[in-house]
Amino acid sequence: MTSPALPAEQLQNEEMLVIRESARLVGKSLEPEPVIREMLHLVSEFLGLNRGRVVLRQPDGDYAIRYAYGLTATEIKRGVYHPGVGVTGRALQSGEPVIVQDIDNDPHYLARAVDRSHLPNETVSFIALPLRSDGEVLGLLGVHRIRGRARALTDDLRILEIIATLITQILKLNDRVAEQTARLEHENRELKWALERGTPQPATLGIVGESPALRHALRQIEQVSSTDVTVLLLGESGTGKELFARALHLSSPRRDQPFVKVNCGAIPENLFESELFGYEKGAFTGAVTARAGYFEQANGGTLFLDEI
Repeated sequence: MTSPALPAEQLQNEEMLVIRESARLVGKSLEPEPVIREMLHLVSEFLGLNRGRVVLRQPDGDYAIRYAYGLTATEIKRGVYHPGVGVTGRALQSGEPVIVQDIDNDPHYLARAVDRSHLPNETVSFIALPLRSDGEVLGLLGVHRIRGRARALTDDLRILEIIATLITQILKLNDRVAEQTARLEHENRELKWALERGTPQPATLGIVGESPALRHALRQIEQVSSTDVTVLLLGESGTGKELFARALHLSSPRRDQPFVKVNCGAIPENLFESELFGYEKGAFTGAVTARAGYFEQANGGTLFLDEI
């Protein structure tokens, strides 16, 4: 039996109330649990679309009910779906809405979460709307609907599509917040680790950048800075090898000792030994005074041999 139609003004007022309150909830909090549950409550209370549930992808590739209104804990736990299986699985796999006019006459409706005996003893419909973002199916919004009701199915679908869009936005925003939070926590751990070691940060070493390759190079500097091993810096002229050599020096326990740069390409071959190792007074003609070589000058610090 179909209920008498409601006045158009009353229908419009109910729709606007649900949309306005749902938008207010989104602006009030980014926590999916209370916001989505209250949206499903509004849809049930004012539009008569009951037992709403939001099904989301699990790490194992299946889907399960994550948020719901009007379902028991046991029903929520039973709500696990495989792509392509049943009404919910078909909607998730195809990414297209599925409307079951009568759940008693559709073999694909499995009643997996809510047993048929717990639903009204009249014709019950089921509506499944995929939650899509950038071509990807994130999950699904599903509701039960009494078929013989005052509101037209097209009106219910229009409101559900708006609610599904709002839920998708909440999920995407929550993911972005979680990613940013994880990134900040990672950076805080790195900063704490560096402060505990007393290591200057890259920003104080004259190196600024966020590219993965640069951050990888900076991490390599951190790894070797506490050792006394010889480090080979490779790169074309002008790529900043001296800058990285200074960063390595400043990050090391030798930071308070000399940093000596030697342009090997500017030293004549016959003077190489005396420049690097120095000489004593009278060691050769013209050696009127002793001179410390670059190795001795850099003793305790860092010797950077450029253009080697």
